[in-house]
Amino acid sequence: MFAMRLLHTMLRVKDLDESLHFYCDVLGMKLLRRSDYPEGKFTLAFVGYGDESEGAVIELTYNWGKSDYVLGDAFGHVAIGVPDIRATCERLRQAGARIVREPGPMKHGSTVIAFLEDPNGYRIELIEQKPRARV
Repeated sequence: MFAMRLLHTMLRVKDLDESLHFYCDVLGMKLLRRSDYPEGKFTLAFVGYGDESEGAVIELTYNWGKSDYVLGDAFGHVAIGVPDIRATCERLRQAGARIVREPGPMKHGSTVIAFLEDPNGYRIELIEQKPRARV
């Protein structure tokens, strides 16, 4: 069987520097690579928690001169696992993040989640991850 894996999710951003600050400085991701395409008038910046060869990352696409997008209602969110959701939300709030749903159990379930918004209005879901038992 052909092996497939998720490579990245692309988000169009209004202000690349502001978005890089949010994803790198606030959420702790690393800028993995950035490329300008003058003929196409756009810049791509890839951010993530690890190397692209090992896990999925986020592609931030900045179209030069475009300062607004309609988010629509089809896209949901990007999810990030965290060990202590309450402490994470407090740290993110102190760094200037906008928490739009405080930590608590998900509706009709017990998984503890919270939501914040990036500078473009995209939702980021935080999911509290319990330590896995070692076998």
